[in-house]
Amino acid sequence: MQKVFLTFFYSGLFPKAPGTAGTIAGAILGWGILKILPVSTLFLLTVLVSVIAIGVINSYEASSNTHDNSQIVIDEVVGVWLAMCISADFLAPVGSQVGIVQLLMAVIFFRLFDILKPSVIGHIDRKVKGGLGVVGDDIAAGLFAGIVSAALWNLIRQFEIVQSYNF
Repeated sequence: MQKVFLTFFYSGLFPKAPGTAGTIAGAILGWGILKILPVSTLFLLTVLVSVIAIGVINSYEASSNTHDNSQIVIDEVVGVWLAMCISADFLAPVGSQVGIVQLLMAVIFFRLFDILKPSVIGHIDRKVKGGLGVVGDDIAAGLFAGIVSAALWNLIRQFEIVQSYNF
C-alpha cells in the first residue's frame, strides 16, 4: 500500500520523467475533483495528503536508506494540487467552473518551478531533509506556480478586455 501511495497509483514507475507522469496523473484527478467539488475540498485534500506523505516518506527513507527517490511522486501531486487550488481560487468567482486553460497554466508553471528549482524552492530541496524536504520544495513550487498562473491569466484577460473595446 505504501508503494501505491508514494508512486501515486504507480505513475511514478513511468520509465521516463516519472515526476511529470505523477504531475499529470495528479492534475487529472485534481481537475476531476474541481469539476464536482469546491476548491476548498481540493485544498483540504492537499493539506491532508501532504501531512500523510511527510510521515510515509520519512518511514520509507528510514527503511530504504535513500532520499527523494525519483519514483516517489506523491510530492508532485501535492504541489500541482496546491498550484491548481491557488490558480482556481484567484481566477474563478465563487460557484463558477474553473477553466481548463487556467489549470493547464498552473500545471505547466508547477513543472517549470519543480524542475528548475529557483530561489527558495532549491534552498528547501538542498537543505531540508526527510519527508518535509521531499514535499516542501513541491509545496513551494506549487505556491509560486499558482500565483504566477493566476497573475498571467488575469493579465491575459485584461488584454482581451482592452482589445474588445478598441475601435
